[in-house]
Amino acid sequence: MATANKNLSNYDKNTMPNASQMRFGIVVSEWNEEITEGLYNGAYETLVDLGVLPDNIVRENVPGSFELPFGAKLILENDKVDAVIAIGVVIQGETKHFDFVCHGVTQGIVELNHHYSAPTIFCVLTDMNIEQSRARSGGEHGNKGVEAAVAAVKMVDLCKRKAR
Repeated sequence: MATANKNLSNYDKNTMPNASQMRFGIVVSEWNEEITEGLYNGAYETLVDLGVLPDNIVRENVPGSFELPFGAKLILENDKVDAVIAIGVVIQGETKHFDFVCHGVTQGIVELNHHYSAPTIFCVLTDMNIEQSRARSGGEHGNKGVEAAVAAVKMVDLCKRKAR
């Protein structure tokens, strides 16, 4: 669990795999754009910082978080990427809609990871309010987009090492 005023998005670039030959897809929910753009910027900037060429990053937008698995599937099938990062946010409301969307997105991403040899990284915030989302998309708790990019590079490296 994140604690107050702790940034969890720090990484040591010197311990990271070489990402210069890796290709990534990023699928971004348009719903709660303030948050998803912050997450996207964190992921994109981290990938570039780790050596990924900007031309090797493919972005597609989808209307909401529920559409993320299908958007990721299209990228996996059409863009020859090594991994996809699925970026979205679902904020608790007064109805069960939150539960259904969170479950559907999570299960969809799990299924992609079982079906495809390229990993799909879960970068979907599931917060109680917008303030929590802001804190995790570039605020006091760092940026989960950065963490997703780091995870994506590490997973691609694992895939490449196991394929040898």
